[in-house]
Amino acid sequence: MVVEDDEATREFLADNLRADSYSVVPAANGHQALSLLEMRTCDLVLLDVVLPDASGFELCRRLRAADGLAQRIDPNIPVIMLSGRASETDRVRGFARGSDDYVTKPFHYPELAARIAAVLRRASGRRARGAIVVGDLRIDPLSRQVTLRGEAIALSAKEYALLHALAGEPMRVFTKEELLRDVWGFISMGATRTLDSHASRLRRKLGNGGRRWIVNVWGVGYRLTDELE
Repeated sequence: MVVEDDEATREFLADNLRADSYSVVPAANGHQALSLLEMRTCDLVLLDVVLPDASGFELCRRLRAADGLAQRIDPNIPVIMLSGRASETDRVRGFARGSDDYVTKPFHYPELAARIAAVLRRASGRRARGAIVVGDLRIDPLSRQVTLRGEAIALSAKEYALLHALAGEPMRVFTKEELLRDVWGFISMGATRTLDSHASRLRRKLGNGGRRWIVNVWGVGYRLTDELE
């Protein structure tokens, strides 16, 4: 998907990407992009930072906050931001909102094409890893099914997203800031208790069976472990 309000740039990108054998879904603004993403499956989004109806930063945050169910948008879809803003602050802001790469305008198409290919390779590698197994716990990213000792565990979209994030690096302590940013798309932590509430419900659904699973590291965040109580 190419999200770009400037018609000449949008058509330039679409023509060159099609010449490189990509299928292209063009969008002229943020609203159109979100509507199309609910109906179409895309492998990557080229996202302009300055749009007529939304900031590309905000749109990227909304993509990362999607639950993949009610909105039918994959929150893990790769995003490359395009911007005339070349400052370090803007680049950091883009990555903080969840972009996979940040390309400044004016750009050379061959370099952009190489960056697209690199981001798609990384995304393909993540998908190829298949199911995540931690002890008796199995998480299938493709079907979004979670089983514990062979029995299916029914999770809400955000409970699944939280578990999937923790399972990406078992035993590592994820800070609350990281989880609120990556799972909920929050820019700042504030006084919200949503993470603690979801972690508590997830812990109850997994039970213990002698295992600890979701561990609250006081004052820091959470980690996933299959160690004994």
